[in-house]
Amino acid sequence: MPIAVDIDVMLAKRKMSVGELAERVGITPANLAVLKNGRAKAVRFSTLAALCEVLECQPGDLLRWEETEETEEASGSTAGSTMA
Repeated sequence: MPIAVDIDVMLAKRKMSVGELAERVGITPANLAVLKNGRAKAVRFSTLAALCEVLECQPGDLLRWEETEETEEASGSTAGSTMA
């Protein structure tokens, strides 16, 4: 998936456990694990806001876009190609 989730990075920086984060955000540890491991299909803005509040960070600290072969093919971009 082209969206990578970096919750582990922020947990390490804040020296916080997954269980503590889940409790403070108000979601189950299982749902946090789904999000943390990149298996979530969506995230509510309220959940993202709560994560940012608890971790004292910005949404961009938790989520980032990665280009993959799949996204390159979908956009039609290839190395060395030019547009007329």
